[in-house]
Amino acid sequence: MKYKKIANTDLNVSNVIMGNMRLTQLALPDAEKLIRTAIDEGINFFDHADIYGKGRCEEIFSEAIHMSPAIREKMVLQSKCGIISPEGYFDFSKEHIMESVNGILKRLRTDYLDILLLHRPDPLMEPVEVAEAFEELHTSGKVRYFGVSNHNPMQIELLQKYIPYKLVVNQLQLSITHTPMIDSGITLNMTNDQAVNRDSSVLEYCRLHDITIQAWSPFQHGFFEGTFLGDLKRFPELNQTIDRIAEKYGVTNTAIATAWITRHPANIQVVLGTTNPERMKEACNGAKITLTREEWYQLYKAAGNIVP
Repeated sequence: MKYKKIANTDLNVSNVIMGNMRLTQLALPDAEKLIRTAIDEGINFFDHADIYGKGRCEEIFSEAIHMSPAIREKMVLQSKCGIISPEGYFDFSKEHIMESVNGILKRLRTDYLDILLLHRPDPLMEPVEVAEAFEELHTSGKVRYFGVSNHNPMQIELLQKYIPYKLVVNQLQLSITHTPMIDSGITLNMTNDQAVNRDSSVLEYCRLHDITIQAWSPFQHGFFEGTFLGDLKRFPELNQTIDRIAEKYGVTNTAIATAWITRHPANIQVVLGTTNPERMKEACNGAKITLTREEWYQLYKAAGNIVP
C-alpha cells in the first residue's frame, strides 16, 4: 500500500479508502471479514456518510470491528452530512450539521471524526452558519478537519471565505468512463462535446489549493449505471485494453482500473465501495502499480475519449 499526507493535516493515509455505503448488504461476520481484509491490505482510511443505510452502515462498522480506543487510534475515520433522504433535499444549517455529527459519533462509537465532509452542495446554504458549526465541532474536539464532496471551485471559495479552517478534501466521481474533470482540459477550445467544461476546472483548482481529491465510483459508468469492467457490450475496446495491460502486470482488471486513477499526479485517493474481500485485495494490488504514461492514455482513449 502507498501512503500520502493530506495537506494541511497530520494525517498519513492510504491511497485506497474503504467506502462503507453497502455494509447493510452484509451479515455482521461478513462485514467484519471485509473490514479486516481492508486493514490487512494496508487501508487505514474509512469513509462513511450519515445517509448510508440511514445510519445503519456506521453502526454495522463499529459493531463489526468491535470499536475500542485501541482500534480507533489506528484508523482515519471520515463521514459526510447534509443530504436529507428519502425526502430529497440538502441541509447545511448549523442545527442539522451539529445534530448529524452527534449521531455519527454515537453510531461509530467514537469521540471524534478525523474529517467531516459536506456531502452535496446546498443552494440554500448560509456559509456563516456552516462556519459556526465547524468552529464548535473543532473547538469541542468532535471534528479535526473539514472538507466537501461534489463541490465546484466557487462553492469551495464561498465556504472558505467564512470557515476559519482549511478545507482539505473534495470527494468527486471519477473512473476511466467518467472523466469530465480531465476531458475539457485535453480538448480546450475545440467544438466537440468533450471540450465542454462541466466542473469549472475542479481538478486543477484542488491541486492549486492543496485539496486532496477522493474518487468515488471508480468502477462505475454514469450515475450508478453499473460497472464497466467486463461489460463487453458497451465497452469492448476498453475491456480489451484493460485485460491486455492486466496480463502484462499479472493482475486483474479491477487492479488496472484502480491503477489508472492512482497514476494521476494529483495523488487521488480511490474510494472502494465493494463488499467483496477479493475485489478489495485486487484493487489494493492495483494501487501499488505505476502505469506508464502510454498505458494511461491508451485506457483513456479506449473509453471513447479524444486525445487531439
